[in-house]
Amino acid sequence: MNSARLTTITIAIVLLVGLFLPYLCSATNYTYSYWLLDHPDGSNRYELTVSVTSSLYEYYRSKDHNLDFLDFAKFVTPYALKPVAESLWSVYRDEEDFANGVLMIAHQIPYEESAPQKYPVETIVQNEGDCDLFSFVAASIMMAGGLDVVLFYYEAEKHMSVGVYLSDAPDDARSEVYYFSYNGKPYYMAETTGGSWEKGWRVGECPDELKEASAQIVTLENTEQMSPGQVSSSYSALASSSISLTLSSTYIVRGGMVTVSGQVTPVGSNKTLTIYVRKSGSQWSVLGTALTDSEGKFSFLWIPESASTYYIRASWSGNAYYAGADSDIHTLMVMPFDWMFILIISIVSASMILVVVIIAILKRSRIPTEEIFPGEETVETST
Repeated sequence: MNSARLTTITIAIVLLVGLFLPYLCSATNYTYSYWLLDHPDGSNRYELTVSVTSSLYEYYRSKDHNLDFLDFAKFVTPYALKPVAESLWSVYRDEEDFANGVLMIAHQIPYEESAPQKYPVETIVQNEGDCDLFSFVAASIMMAGGLDVVLFYYEAEKHMSVGVYLSDAPDDARSEVYYFSYNGKPYYMAETTGGSWEKGWRVGECPDELKEASAQIVTLENTEQMSPGQVSSSYSALASSSISLTLSSTYIVRGGMVTVSGQVTPVGSNKTLTIYVRKSGSQWSVLGTALTDSEGKFSFLWIPESASTYYIRASWSGNAYYAGADSDIHTLMVMPFDWMFILIISIVSASMILVVVIIAILKRSRIPTEEIFPGEETVETST
């Protein structure tokens, strides 16, 4: 089989796949609930619902998880968890109560040894983790809420916790208050492990096995500053939202442009949409963002740089009333110039062959057959 024929067959297969698989269904959101008290010794309870879109979860799953030179800061993601911090501030009035509320959330995630490191969104979705993963979650929410925090890394004990600076010493600690000083400021112990959210560790309290231990202070200047999306957070049930998505073309030649458009429900202007793309054989990445108009519609223009199969989807993070949503995943075939040339030649050749076959059939149908009239006999000769 020559290379031209092989290429033609390959093109045909790709086109058929694109024809019968125009899009893939999107996954549902991941939703979890956490209980909070208005004060460590309070009696008023609040149920906080946190929802994560599938696209945001897969984005963090595809990120680098290698830990280089104890670079724990890269796993702290304040922006992605900012809606949780905003929900907490609607209940708490001071930094200590806020920090203790964050610990209540961390104490409700089941403990499970985990490796390698994971981002907070992953820990929330998988609903399990250990001391370092809980610390990343807590530090992210505290930073998103405006608190000054660090990480305490106990290398000998293979343990991690959060250190949080408060302008005044903690009032609600039930024992001696523990802290480490850094740059002349006290960072109070915030232990994130423990299975009891109501009676768990409070800011300033320290487990016995760590009272004499030394910790390395891990500062968080190099945390993630932005992310392609955020979780949604509310004390009431989050209403559902949806996104439609269309591509101006399913097939284009390399160098061509495709328009990604759609609409968000509920309708509203200035909603930020994140457009994700995944090249065949690679991970999801952010293609760009788009804003909705007054009708909830959005549009994004894209010129793919290379020929390949691309998967495209859009995502909205939601808000305090609506959970976020992902669109269906659409497929875009970007063909190189030589494929298009061969495809055109193949189509022309196939068309010519079809014309020849049709002409031959028509000619054959017009050939007269020999007729035998009455009174005539057929004579067979023999030798």
